Amino acid sequence: MDSIAVFLVLSAFCISSAQKIQSNVIRGSYLTRGINSTWLSLSGLFAFGFYMQGNGYAVVPDYSLLPGQPLLAGKELFASLSERTTQRESFFLQCNGMETLFINLWVLGTTITAKHAYYASATSRMGKNVTLNLSADGHLYLLDDNGSNIKNLTETIYLMRIDADGIFRLYSYELKQNGNWSDVWSSSNDLCDPKGLCGLNGYCVLNDNKVECKCLPGFEMVHQGNWTAGCEKSFNAAGCNSKDEYNPYTMRELANTVWEDMPYSVFDCNCEAALFKDRECRKQRLPLRYGRRRLTDSSIAFIKVGKSTPADMPKDNQKGFRLEILIIGAVFLTFGGMMLLSDDVAPRSFTYLELEKATDGFREEVGRGSFGTVYKGAILNGLKIVAVKKLERVLAEGEREFQTEMKVIGRMHQRNLVRLLGYCHDGPHRLLVYEYMSNGSLADILFPPKKQTCWEERTGIARDIARGILYLHEECERQIIHCDIKPQNILVDDYGSAKICDFGLAKLLKPDQTRIFTGIRGTKGYVAPEWHRKLPITVKADVYSYGIVLLEIISRRKSVDWSLPEDIAVLEDWAYHCFEASDLDKLASDLDKLVGPDDEVDKKQLERMVKLGLWCIQDEPSLRPSMKKVLLMLEGTVDIPTPPSPTSFFSVI
Repeated sequence: MDSIAVFLVLSAFCISSAQKIQSNVIRGSYLTRGINSTWLSLSGLFAFGFYMQGNGYAVVPDYSLLPGQPLLAGKELFASLSERTTQRESFFLQCNGMETLFINLWVLGTTITAKHAYYASATSRMGKNVTLNLSADGHLYLLDDNGSNIKNLTETIYLMRIDADGIFRLYSYELKQNGNWSDVWSSSNDLCDPKGLCGLNGYCVLNDNKVECKCLPGFEMVHQGNWTAGCEKSFNAAGCNSKDEYNPYTMRELANTVWEDMPYSVFDCNCEAALFKDRECRKQRLPLRYGRRRLTDSSIAFIKVGKSTPADMPKDNQKGFRLEILIIGAVFLTFGGMMLLSDDVAPRSFTYLELEKATDGFREEVGRGSFGTVYKGAILNGLKIVAVKKLERVLAEGEREFQTEMKVIGRMHQRNLVRLLGYCHDGPHRLLVYEYMSNGSLADILFPPKKQTCWEERTGIARDIARGILYLHEECERQIIHCDIKPQNILVDDYGSAKICDFGLAKLLKPDQTRIFTGIRGTKGYVAPEWHRKLPITVKADVYSYGIVLLEIISRRKSVDWSLPEDIAVLEDWAYHCFEASDLDKLASDLDKLVGPDDEVDKKQLERMVKLGLWCIQDEPSLRPSMKKVLLMLEGTVDIPTPPSPTSFFSVI
């Protein structure tokens, strides 16, 4: 396979006939990854061969367009490795036959148009099938399908590339002087011009001609050192129906910044950002993107962030609040040092008697799972409320769940996963101690008719769950398949934030493993079809379960409810029927059947979420999106194509 790849790419590389250099690659020559990994040109300026990419290798002739090579319509030229991201290609140049565009990889999947580009050649009315050409004499120019030169871009250039910073540059080189490549032309002199350079909710600042990325106020980097992943909130946001006695938010000002205009289509209770310019204020939805600081621009962004103290609280209450802060501070000073010595705040070991006392003899039951019962308790002299899971089937299943939970989440720190605080391995007793989630499970707040969660709360919960699963699939040290995503295993805290729990059925994959054969795990109604077909299981099994949960979040009903009429009893069938029966004139009313007349929703957002849910529950695992793509679709960053019937793949076969 390596030989075929080398041959194919080499063939493309050798198109550059204008160089007219005698090849030093003879029949029977070969390349080997590692030692004999490249072929140099006779000038020694160019190389062809293997280079590292992730955990493997790729083979291409660098990232260059050389004299005599055209960039054809529909083809792309990728950037080299960026210093601020782990992804190989941060930007690419596309020749689409009409205009030459730059676009960031993290918006792939959207409809590629000029509005996403920071540079375009503006040749849309000059002909069809436009190609970008670099001639042997160093001219960069555009030809139409008749071979006519319609635009010269520059003169005397011998190499062009799109660099790691996203800027398209042309270089010249004096062969006789043995010097360096000289930058003679670039698409922009502003290093902050490439859109999306700093990821979602981040903005670019130029200091001493060096690019610096910063997060919105109240936000922090998703992954330190990798700006491609962008920024996320560093505080928990209260939902629409929050009953806080004081306003937990303030608006922070961010002057002289320019963002893509992504206004809300309807007004709602969660205005998270607004842009003010020229006496006009426009409400914006998160995530903000394409952020750049422009000192000459008068725009001001206002960002809603959580307060550290409730400044609007009455003075008497403020005194009590300050006293409470002092008490909590003293507690942290007392126990903080001791906890930090326990290896990055690792789960603490408890005796059975300690947990029996903490739960008052296991008196208050707050939940029940397949392997045991969960009780409310308090540790640290009653100052910290916790949930204690007592594993009752201690033999095979209980011991296996105990060990799995310890391995999976013992050291994981992610805001959308329930935190494991401690454990008990005392004789026959197996108990697990978690942070306490005051609002119970998603099932508790979603299905009872008396508890009405608003649309914004539900969409926020859907995003929280997606972030948690994404962490398990792509961001922790070992890839993890949860295997039991369902509303009962999604807990909600005081602020309405959702967290995934119950990892007793989870599977940890080995570093070189992407799939696993195992018996059916999970809960009926949420189990992916491949479990029943005895096919290998991948992370796409969790994507299927998430799709079912997403449809339940949309409709506030269970996935299967035989108390309803037969034609709507199975939610996934009914959801697709509503979507399929819709047309442009009836779209809103048909999809409104899924949410009910009393639910005020964003119609476009409703359509997006239904389409996403249908993609997630496709019978064929390869058709389901990754959780990273799911999150981008939820946030409106990536367009969602029309889904087929979830069972159409296997019905055709």
